[in-house]
Amino acid sequence: MNATVQPISAEVPQDRKAVLAEALRRRILSMELAPGAVVDELALCDEFGLSRPPVRELLRQIAAEGYIELEANRAPRVAAMNHDSLHSFFVAAPLIYIATTQLAATYASEAEIEVLKAIQAQFRQAIEERDVENRVLYNDAFHLEIGKMAHNDYLMPSLRRLLIDHTRLGKIFYRHPTTDDMQRDLEAACDQHDQMIQAIERRDPQAAGQLVREHFELSRRRMAEYAAPQGLDVPLQL
Repeated sequence: MNATVQPISAEVPQDRKAVLAEALRRRILSMELAPGAVVDELALCDEFGLSRPPVRELLRQIAAEGYIELEANRAPRVAAMNHDSLHSFFVAAPLIYIATTQLAATYASEAEIEVLKAIQAQFRQAIEERDVENRVLYNDAFHLEIGKMAHNDYLMPSLRRLLIDHTRLGKIFYRHPTTDDMQRDLEAACDQHDQMIQAIERRDPQAAGQLVREHFELSRRRMAEYAAPQGLDVPLQL
């Protein structure tokens, strides 16, 4: 869902390639294909009615985007998540989110802001309906759209790669059952999205950057609480 598929060859219908690209990205982001899982080329050829050359070319494309890993003499695999990559994620995420949102507040057009508002409406609906998959996917779409509004070719590759892991982490840490406490955090995050849009509309990069910092801290805290929960309060037996 994160990019428009570029033409690969004239022989294969572009819609089939687009459907395959969309399906692979969605399966990876939703964790249907787990980190490190093998991507079966032949199964994809059969499922989408494509020959191996266009499938391989498409796999190279989404590997460049960060979704999968390609190595010589090995089957393609979904991009891994480990302690090193997660450390890098938490270091880089606030820097990239703040930079893209501040630039969006400087360069976004009115038409782009309307697109962002439409994505936000879908994100809010997913939260209200407690729809785990759509809320993480629309959150991904929201921040990706802000990246596009920044109009900076240097930041976009980093943002795209960052959002892959952020979306997968969201699928892990915000999964069902949704507690009332978690729902309050999600509603707060949704309100912060609205405030970001307002800051972008009034061309206020400083406010936009501060909102993103607070927004990411909300996610970081929830993820940290999941990874390192408080121990059970077990009464001592004398």
